[in-house]
Amino acid sequence: MSAGGSTKAIVAALLANLGIAVAKFFGFLFTASSSMLAESVHSVADTGNQVLLLVGGRRAQLVPTSQHPFGFGRERYFWAFVVSIVLFTLGSAFAVYEGVEKLLHPHELESAGWAVAILLVAIVLEGLSFRTAVHEARPLKGSGSWVRFIRRTKQPELPVVLLEDSGALVGLGIALTAISLTIVTGDPVWDGVGTTCIGVLLGVIAIVLAVEMKSLLIGEAASSEDEAAIEAAVVASPTVRHLIDLRTEHIGPDAILVAAKVEFRSELTVREVADAVDAIERDVRAAVPAATRIFVEPDVVRPARAEVLESTDAVRPGDPAR
Repeated sequence: MSAGGSTKAIVAALLANLGIAVAKFFGFLFTASSSMLAESVHSVADTGNQVLLLVGGRRAQLVPTSQHPFGFGRERYFWAFVVSIVLFTLGSAFAVYEGVEKLLHPHELESAGWAVAILLVAIVLEGLSFRTAVHEARPLKGSGSWVRFIRRTKQPELPVVLLEDSGALVGLGIALTAISLTIVTGDPVWDGVGTTCIGVLLGVIAIVLAVEMKSLLIGEAASSEDEAAIEAAVVASPTVRHLIDLRTEHIGPDAILVAAKVEFRSELTVREVADAVDAIERDVRAAVPAATRIFVEPDVVRPARAEVLESTDAVRPGDPAR
């Protein structure tokens, strides 16, 4: 997935959340509903979060420097992690506080019809934003589940937008239910219950995002499919006897660092080994274009490891016994 697909989903969410935030805030002024206030702050937080994601995408394009020789690809992970913090503090904590306050000091709703109308419009707008995010993420998801996509994808923006939009839709449903129950029963406590539930929901989403972005920030290996393709490209070289070790790490959503320890055929000269390394790098990049940094270290299989390596696919067919 290109960065353009993520940007399209972010911009769609930004425009939707900005309009919804304004509408919800006016709804709060008319109704004095804590659920509407919680949803207003939620949308403001989401709007700010989209801006942070755009900042991360912009900074990730900076050229490498001597201090950051592998580039700034992880900026996208960092700003997505900041989003989880903003969502927890500005969205979840505020909503829980307002909900508890409303439960302790309930007060009647005013012009509840305005709140219902605004929430219905917000559901439509959030639904459109969510549909855009799903459309952009579907090619990356493939046949796997959405949960697996959120846990395994190296693109931070789409999971953030998907979780925010889905959380917003659920939150709008909670707010609509809480206000409806308040209207039907005449008991404003339901408004406080709804606000508290929205806060808990946002807290869960924020924690999920923080855990996933923390993993990406620390450094995750390439997918099993990419690692298999890299390994196949290395051992396919006629100059390679054994792939001794292979390590990969995402240094950005679209950039993989590859480090391989390889035993070449013993009859090769130093120049031939250098040419073989260059050829392996070309083959790996052809197999996995995201492999932007490749380091191949020539080595020799130690006797203690020879038997282990010969029992794996890393040993080339036809190699003589060692």
